[in-house]
Amino acid sequence: MSPSAAIAAILTALLIGAMSPGPSFVIVARNSIGLSRHDGLAAALGMGIGGVFFSGIALLGLYTLLASVEWLYIGLKVAGGLYLIYLASKMWRGAATPLAVDNNPRGVGQTARKSFWIGLSTQLSNPKTAVYYGSIFAALLPQHPPLWCYFALPPAVFAIEAGWYTAVALCFSSKRPRDLYLKAKAWVDRIAAGAIAALGLRLILAAHKVGI
Repeated sequence: MSPSAAIAAILTALLIGAMSPGPSFVIVARNSIGLSRHDGLAAALGMGIGGVFFSGIALLGLYTLLASVEWLYIGLKVAGGLYLIYLASKMWRGAATPLAVDNNPRGVGQTARKSFWIGLSTQLSNPKTAVYYGSIFAALLPQHPPLWCYFALPPAVFAIEAGWYTAVALCFSSKRPRDLYLKAKAWVDRIAAGAIAALGLRLILAAHKVGI
């Protein structure tokens, strides 16, 4: 497989992975509906930068490292699971709090920064994403890729991750989804919190398994 074909295959696999439901999707959708379009886009930006980070360490051989150092992979799974449970607990506790939506908020920059960091930390806290990146790169990237691959892949990965979650943010921040969310905020937040907590528990309970 040529380097160009390998990169195309990697990006296709990463797009499929990004589109599969998970905590990142839940966070971007909830921020877009419950806060603002700016918050959803900020979270999407965090997801994109997280993807760049994972692509960088995948290029440096993350998959090989995790496969050879089992305790490191187990530690990453437990830490990621605990963070997701913490995030879910905060979401659950705030579920019953009414949300006042201001269509022209003055603190957009401040909340958007928070949404960015939540998006980035959610992306980085999932070790399955790290291993998915590592395994895809290990399987599809040539053993000795040309130098241009190292410069082309990170921005292409950013475009895939940020582009997909930007589409999610734009979709879920429109008026009708937001109105529906405001009417059923408590239930929506608790369902989202339950889904994220379940993913966190699954990571912790499966920490001893080395496979993806």
